[in-house]
Amino acid sequence: MKIRITTLFFLAGVCLLTISQTSRVKAQIPSSFNVRRVLLLSIDGFHAVDLSKFIRSHPNSTLAQLSSAGVTYTQASTSKPSNSFPGLLSMITGGSPISTGVWYEGAYARSLSPPGSKCKTVGTQVIWSNALDKNKKLLDAGGGIDPAKLPLDPSKGCIQVYPHSFLRVNTIFEVAHSAGMRTAWIDKHPSYEMVSGPSGTGVDDLFTPEIGSAARDVKGQEAYDDVKVDAVLNEIGGKDHTGKAAEGEPALFGMAFQEFRFAQVIPTGGYTDASGTPSAPLLDVIEHTDQSIRKMVSALKSRGLLDSTLIIITAKHGQAPMDRSKHRLVDDTIIPNMVNRIQSGLVALSYADGNITSLWLTDQSQTQKVAETLNQPSNQAAAGIEKVLWGESLKLMIKDPGQDNRVPDIVVIPNFGTSYAPSDEQGIAAHGGFSDDDTHVALLLSSPGLSPRIIRTPVQTTQVGPTILQALGLDPGSLQAVQQEKTAVLPGLFLESANRTRALSSQ
Repeated sequence: MKIRITTLFFLAGVCLLTISQTSRVKAQIPSSFNVRRVLLLSIDGFHAVDLSKFIRSHPNSTLAQLSSAGVTYTQASTSKPSNSFPGLLSMITGGSPISTGVWYEGAYARSLSPPGSKCKTVGTQVIWSNALDKNKKLLDAGGGIDPAKLPLDPSKGCIQVYPHSFLRVNTIFEVAHSAGMRTAWIDKHPSYEMVSGPSGTGVDDLFTPEIGSAARDVKGQEAYDDVKVDAVLNEIGGKDHTGKAAEGEPALFGMAFQEFRFAQVIPTGGYTDASGTPSAPLLDVIEHTDQSIRKMVSALKSRGLLDSTLIIITAKHGQAPMDRSKHRLVDDTIIPNMVNRIQSGLVALSYADGNITSLWLTDQSQTQKVAETLNQPSNQAAAGIEKVLWGESLKLMIKDPGQDNRVPDIVVIPNFGTSYAPSDEQGIAAHGGFSDDDTHVALLLSSPGLSPRIIRTPVQTTQVGPTILQALGLDPGSLQAVQQEKTAVLPGLFLESANRTRALSSQ
């Protein structure tokens, strides 16, 4: 009898365990809405407050309609630094520069060699911008990346290092592509081929029209974005981005809008007050962007695809300062000049394209002395320095520069509103820094199967990537950055399906 009772309890335990395990597995499947594809849209520069204000003032807008069937995360933060490359990579890898190895659009790689050097020297600046183009004044960049401008890898026979091979971890496009799903992405430079991941094959349909070809005015930037919107509409129609080849609509696709970012920076644009009221040019571009998104939603609906599509609205970065009275320009030569006065040629690279300055030194043993020099009150005042990250403070945020040859030795964070740029720079805002205006971005996930919900819990854009994979029925843990950084999916999106599954298992 004791044996039978023990066996009964054992079987009952196994049964309960099985139900519990089944519940956890099923909770990963979003039964509250049927996702067959994900459309990821980055409105570069778009703050959380921009989204909120626009929806309130434009209740009949497409963004308002999407929010009425979506989850809005009001405390979403993008990468630090808040530059375009780490900002986008945060979304598509699930990781920060800790795992991606990509600190900024411009950086220094101690293990690579300069272009055309035949690897006779080691250590070089790497720039993932339109500086790599064959011709940055043409929409097709003159044929894309000029291989002669690429850094070289002496450890691999001095081969050229393309952007995708510089990335250390895989992307959501690679995961989806490997699962047999069609993928597509549209961005502003050929160097954004980095999104294909280390394999170089993650994106089936990559379109990178060069933004340098666009006119430097609001209408020119809107026309440039229209080219990309038309490409997305072609993809929704089951074609490739050109509209010529029938390929079937992608399961994972999207684009980055540039017009909003542009209107934030021009002297006639930006915001009219510290609370984020948009100027006329800025309002014009967000209305234009909203109309572009409306075209995408209408195309999805006409094709019968809207109900099975998850649309994500976010931003690679914000812009700072929103309060234009706080803006101060500091010449980007001031800091490297201070450092080189300590020791001639001490600066290997000073990269100051925005709201921080990143320093790589030719002699890393001088790091403390450089930090102490920059922290002198007179130098802080001259260069608008708020904080100098180095040593332990830098290692707490990223990695030890002595162990990772891509990490800067010093990061200079300026006073809020200060940007480092050439002395003739006319922009009234910039990005790249660590401030709230730089990093506090919009994040809205919408699908007709979702109930409207606002989540004020702080989240990171690194959580977008694993959430996309889970929505598509793929394993978020297949992202290498997720494994390394323990990135979680976004909270609340799958709450309804998890609750429903628990209710069913308890019946």
